[in-house]
Amino acid sequence: MALIVHKYGGTSMGSTERIRNVARRVAKWARAGHQMVVVPSAMSGETNRLLGLAKELAPSKADTAYNRELDMLAATGEQASSALLAIALQAEGMESVSYAGWQVPIRTNSAYTKARIESIDDQKVRADLTAGKVVIVTGFQGVDDAGHITTLGRGGSDTSAVAVAAAMKADECLIYTDVDGVYTTDPRVVPEARRLQTVSFEEMLEMASLGSKVLQIRSVEFAGKYKVPMRVLSSFTPWDINIDEEAKSGTLITFEEDEKMEQAVVSGIAFNRDEAKISVLGVPDKPGIAYQILGAVADANIEVDVIIQNVSKDGKTDFSFTVHRNDYARTIDLLKDKVVPALGAQEVAGDAKICKVSIVGIGMRSHVGIASKMFRCLSEEGINIQMISTSEIKTSVVIDEKYMELAVRALHRVFELDQPAA
Repeated sequence: MALIVHKYGGTSMGSTERIRNVARRVAKWARAGHQMVVVPSAMSGETNRLLGLAKELAPSKADTAYNRELDMLAATGEQASSALLAIALQAEGMESVSYAGWQVPIRTNSAYTKARIESIDDQKVRADLTAGKVVIVTGFQGVDDAGHITTLGRGGSDTSAVAVAAAMKADECLIYTDVDGVYTTDPRVVPEARRLQTVSFEEMLEMASLGSKVLQIRSVEFAGKYKVPMRVLSSFTPWDINIDEEAKSGTLITFEEDEKMEQAVVSGIAFNRDEAKISVLGVPDKPGIAYQILGAVADANIEVDVIIQNVSKDGKTDFSFTVHRNDYARTIDLLKDKVVPALGAQEVAGDAKICKVSIVGIGMRSHVGIASKMFRCLSEEGINIQMISTSEIKTSVVIDEKYMELAVRALHRVFELDQPAA
């Protein structure tokens, strides 16, 4: 008998009929002898609806003015879906009980709207499992030391599920979503994209951070840290599919050392449209310049991605970096108002119409010439590279946004990702 955690996304919980199908699927696993913990998201669109109501009441709120109450509000979406799923399971003749995060409890810090999990007390959940019940735990939320409800930020239900699986040493965490696995790239851009049977934690972490929307990055970090095997699969397959077939479907996210890993040089192509490039031109080339620029940006709680500094000429240099597109205007204003005058730089320039395209693969560690193959492919398509960032298992380029789909299709073809791994 295995201890299995199921996580269902908002689309999977999007109606009473879908919740009923989730209940039937979970009951099938429980009747097969598994101990079952289920972590559901709020019903599709519910969190946006709730936060929209808050915005109507306080349209000009400061960034953090109402964050405690926003967490209190947003957490009700997961609480409702958990209770509904428990009711559906009981209607199927399966004993079940639902818990909010604070009832478990899932302990977090006090960073409202983006809290971090610190510990999980699994005693109550284990007692219910031993009693033969299916346990449903709200995703996305927890409680701080002062007893206040907190939420983990968008996509936090994935993180909740993996954290629960880690705390309980679950045999596997199954992430049910509206896609049937992890693909070599987005099939909407490349119809020939292939579903991966397996992918390493390292590769999935890179792909999640580089723009792949299948899994939330913090959930992959958690899984890698605590060695929780994860599987991404579809909740829209028939609920009564053979359980052995279902257990092997989708994409297994596992350890690089696994002998069954696909050893492709490049496993996938990720892309992100949500970035913007900012350049500080004519900066004095002297020690501490990077800190003076990026320190001010960090102090404003703005995340920086790709960074490049040009060669010095006549004691001056240009310093460029990328930020999320939502932070573009705020970063430009910050630099113009505070940083440029203090540094004596010439000007700040920006481009909000760029994107980042990345190739990812653990095989890149042991193969040479992969980056040059990528650059040659883009050159042959007439695509100019503005910035480059690399790690052991990925190479990312910043290019003009209008060339993104062309670049992804060309790279997918050049690296033969439509072909099954050998």
